[in-house]
Amino acid sequence: MRRRPHRPAGSPPAAPGPRRHWFRIVVPLVLLAFVVSVLAVDGYTSRGFAGDQEGRGERAGRSGAGVPREVADGGPVVDAGHDPPRSYRAPGRTVVLTFDDGPDPVWTPRVREVLDRHGVPGTFFVTGRQTARHPGLVRDLIRSGHEIGVHTFSHPDLATQSGDAVDRELAFTQLALAGAAGVHSSLVRMPYSSTAGALDGPSWSVARHLGEKGYVLAFVDQDTRDWSRPGARAIADAATPDPPGRGTVVLLHDSGGDRSQTVRALETLVPRLKADGYRFATVAELVGVERLTDGAGTAARWQGWVFVTAVTVSGTTVSVLGVLLLVVGGLVLGRCVLMLGLAHRHARLARRCPRAGPGPPVTGPVSVVVPACNEVLCIGKTLRSLAASDHPVEIVVVDDGSDDGTADAAEALGLPGVTVVRTPNRGKAAALNTGVLRASHEIVVMLDADTVFEPSTVRRLVEPFADPSVGATAGNAKVGNRHGMLGRWQHIEYVMGFNLDRRMYDLLHCMPTVPGAVGAFRVRALREAGMLSGDTLAEDTDLTMALHRAGWEVRYAEHAVARTEAPGSLRQLWRQRYRWSYGTMQAAWKHRHALVERGHAGRFGRVGLPLLAVFQILTPLLAPLIDLLTVYGLVFGNAALTLLAWCGVLAVQGVCAAYAFRLDGEPLRPLWALPVQQIVYRQVMYLVLVQACLTALSGYRLPWQRLKRKGNVVVPPAGGGLRSGV
Repeated sequence: MRRRPHRPAGSPPAAPGPRRHWFRIVVPLVLLAFVVSVLAVDGYTSRGFAGDQEGRGERAGRSGAGVPREVADGGPVVDAGHDPPRSYRAPGRTVVLTFDDGPDPVWTPRVREVLDRHGVPGTFFVTGRQTARHPGLVRDLIRSGHEIGVHTFSHPDLATQSGDAVDRELAFTQLALAGAAGVHSSLVRMPYSSTAGALDGPSWSVARHLGEKGYVLAFVDQDTRDWSRPGARAIADAATPDPPGRGTVVLLHDSGGDRSQTVRALETLVPRLKADGYRFATVAELVGVERLTDGAGTAARWQGWVFVTAVTVSGTTVSVLGVLLLVVGGLVLGRCVLMLGLAHRHARLARRCPRAGPGPPVTGPVSVVVPACNEVLCIGKTLRSLAASDHPVEIVVVDDGSDDGTADAAEALGLPGVTVVRTPNRGKAAALNTGVLRASHEIVVMLDADTVFEPSTVRRLVEPFADPSVGATAGNAKVGNRHGMLGRWQHIEYVMGFNLDRRMYDLLHCMPTVPGAVGAFRVRALREAGMLSGDTLAEDTDLTMALHRAGWEVRYAEHAVARTEAPGSLRQLWRQRYRWSYGTMQAAWKHRHALVERGHAGRFGRVGLPLLAVFQILTPLLAPLIDLLTVYGLVFGNAALTLLAWCGVLAVQGVCAAYAFRLDGEPLRPLWALPVQQIVYRQVMYLVLVQACLTALSGYRLPWQRLKRKGNVVVPPAGGGLRSGV
């Protein structure tokens, strides 16, 4: 039935106010821009582009230079900006304690407390990411008189990075330092470096590059390997100068894991070395300067503050998105497993025992109600298919104020048993109620005027009414106009989503919707449920939920096949799904009290409504994370691994789709369009659902949207059908 916007007589037309209209448009755009910006900031600052990494062999071949003897045989502090480079050692009985990978909110304060208590300076090589996350810790270190050095932003092996990536790591760390503490540092330690003598061609090439940019490089004399947690005593022994009396630069860590052993080792090491006559210094003292940090200018501090804020927000948001991705991944996988398992059981039960109930089979005539508004292109094909039914039917066509001659076209067919009722335009719910009141039989079949039944559809649809507890049955709606990519995508959606879902809901006795395209109702059940209502835009879902709350069973008749005309353009599809999504939310909210009711109503409320909320609202709302993080992984991460993960998700959906097609007796050929559907069609459905949710939040009542019909439903030749079991 093609609908006109309907409103009560004398009421103003429903129209969104300017603020609500902009709310529904601007909010999704702002949200999308925020998420994309957050992912871009986090990816660019923490990982760089996927092409940034280079192999060591490639860099070494391009460098072609060995490590100078002045560096290989020199001290642990190197100024590579000179030719030849200069190196510096710690004087005798001088110890420089250096700490990598911080600041850490747990261990850095504990390390600082030990050093401060003993009046010992330390040199902390901080990462930009940790600095941006914990700026107050860096300020505390500087106030206590400790030295700050650069340890890159995200701790990569610089020898495997491109020149641009190396520069970006340094620049981001300097921004973080300026924003956190208002300083810049010209002291740097390359991640994964040890002694200067261990440098190879690629790492020396990076060291020369850093020296040319004005950095002093700090290597070590003694690596305590405290990251391996060998014990506090072993760490203290490894930090003790060997041979006794020599000066040394010691490597420790104040982040990257449990550093309790490092803290205990310092409690032993510092008093021991002081007792042996050692003094403690910073790297700057070895170079012969007062300090290697300078104050940042006002502009740099503001830029740093903005950067630190952006990194902090992006890091937190990406962490949250990661958790949500796990949630949505679990929900998607759980939904697939649940649907496949219950659909398989549904098919086995259907094969072993008919769905007819304990009462006598339904052989008497039934009434068929067809609401129609401006359906002249479709009405003829629809009525002829009903007249060809192998079950006796009375056909009531309710013309809801058409102005294109729909009623005249229906009468002109001259089909026996067809009654045409003309009414003013009052909406679909009112038209269906009018048809039910004119019906002569206790069972009423309802279908849209653009839908075509197979000869056995009515008979299959009413079979479950042999069970007196059944108040309604849902048929198997299929796309009748499958030509073109959009038609194929909707065909896949109908078979895989709608009908596979209905098998699951049927077994759980909580069917949420009897589709308007093909459904049957017991008139007594309709009356007890309050008939059809115009309270929501999804009158079929509203009615089905009301039937559950009235204590009636709703079944799924998978062999009752109807072919309906799906939207032929993205604009028409958007209007239809927008109305469906919003109407479903309205119906779920209207019947929310079923959650606390008893009996069959309570079962539906505590099983059906949560499943509806999780699988038709929450999961689709979160599902875009899969696509966004896929793009994130392709740009900033391991592209091959990302594609493999995305293909894994697609494979799971492909298995579900193939099984659903097999159950419905459909050929698998259209499934070649499934990958493209995931890239294009699914995104449209995301946006539709987001706008529907925002419409609900804004309190705006969406009016009916008219859909243009083409009357191009194609009925396949007889002989096809669903599998009776698998």
